[in-house]
Amino acid sequence: MAHLACIALGAPAYRLMGAGEKMARAAEAGKLRPTLVTLAVTAILLTWAAYALAGAGIIGPLPFTRPALAAICAVYLGRAVAFPLLKPAFPDNSQTFWLVSSSTCLVIGVVHAFGLISQWPVL
Repeated sequence: MAHLACIALGAPAYRLMGAGEKMARAAEAGKLRPTLVTLAVTAILLTWAAYALAGAGIIGPLPFTRPALAAICAVYLGRAVAFPLLKPAFPDNSQTFWLVSSSTCLVIGVVHAFGLISQWPVL
């Protein structure tokens, strides 16, 4: 939802979320890139959410649920701990962005890990 809010609210939301001045200025200028990047991230996160719901039995099964959930969990946990290595590649992102997004990834990754371990026998 936060990613979609950035698209809807524009540059101030990109700045608030710490996406960097380059993204905010591009959004202000009406460039398509911030919207496309944000929609791509949103699509990935929605797909991952669908896999989590399928793994929890809330929706029907999806193809390759076990390996997909294991990979998703690994990506979240990897992203949480790898941010010092990623920061140089995204110098416009604020320290707040890195701390909040990495903490969020850590919490989601740990929740996914517990869910994956508990549901593994029935996946």
